[in-house]
Parts: sequence; structure tokens; C-alpha cells
Amino acid sequence: MSALFALGGKKKRAALPPALPKDCPPDVAQLGRSSWTLLHSITATYPEKPEHSLQTETSAFLRTFGKLYPCWVCAEDFQEWMKVNTPRVSSRSEFGQWMCEAHNAVNVKLGKKEFDCGKWEERWRTGWKDGRCDP
Repeated sequence: MSALFALGGKKKRAALPPALPKDCPPDVAQLGRSSWTLLHSITATYPEKPEHSLQTETSAFLRTFGKLYPCWVCAEDFQEWMKVNTPRVSSRSEFGQWMCEAHNAVNVKLGKKEFDCGKWEERWRTGWKDGRCDP
């Protein structure tokens, strides 16, 4: 198994160490997957028309999240991305779209496929139209 790492603008493949037991602290990949799940789930439950105070708190949360994130390289990248892409939190749809764009920016850096942001709500809120998420 290998991963892509960006070094000085060049992508380089490196072998990944074997997976650790499940009761060990998360590695960067596990942390990332869990964090994106949390962040997208927050956007999915965000109000359609949030009060101004919640918009302010949400923006503050995202700035704080970017400072406290356990992967310091990831944290710095997110903070820099937010300087250019101010969080859009005036509605659920706007926030969900913004979060998808943030996630895609990371996907691009990691050499992963971008997600169709037109489908963020189906992926994170309502479930796929084909019914595979129905109980």
C-alpha cells in the first residue's frame, strides 16, 4: 500500500506502514476520515436559516478547529485555505457547499478524486436516491 505526499510541489509515492491495532491513537488518515465525517455531519444538520449568532459561532468554531487540529500541517493548510475561502455559513446549502469545496481542496492535494459538490446533501443528509441508505 502507498500514499502520495506532496514535497516541494512534487508528488512522491511512499510506502505506508502496516495498520496499527484499532485501540491505538488514530493515524493522520483515520483522523482525517473521522474529522470529515464530523464536519460534513455538522453541515447536514445546520439550520436552513441560522440566526446571526449561530453563523458567528460557526465561523469561530471553524477557525478554532483549524488551530486545534491534531495534524499541524493539516491545521496550517486549513487555516490558509480559510483565509482565501471565508466560511460561508448563512444557510445549510451554502455551508454544505463550502465544506465540500474545502474537502475537495484536500483531496486535490492528496491526489484523490474530487467529489461532485452538487451531491453533498444526498451524501451527508438525505441519503442516496437509489435507496441504499434506507433502513
